[in-house]
Amino acid sequence: MPEQEKPEQEKPEQEMNEPEQKRLADLLKRSLTPMTAELDRDLWPKMLRRFDQNARPRKWVAVLFSPAALAAVPWFDWALLAAVIVGVFLFPKAIPIWLYHF
Repeated sequence: MPEQEKPEQEKPEQEMNEPEQKRLADLLKRSLTPMTAELDRDLWPKMLRRFDQNARPRKWVAVLFSPAALAAVPWFDWALLAAVIVGVFLFPKAIPIWLYHF
């Protein structure tokens, strides 16, 4: 029987002595800001002002057919829409079937 290899001896973990622990605790206390239960300010009014600054009255048609909205739709979806439109015009009696599936 071949001899089993012995695992390498584990190195004993070095424990921190008391001055090192105090030094680490001081460093952590200095680096972290104190936590409060509540925020120092209310963010909701600031967010509403930001919405008002960016808001412009736009018609829904302009938003729907904007270049950004049209570019966000993948080409395959446009192809499916074209197939549905062509199918409705070629086979108008199949409209109930189309409506059933959608």
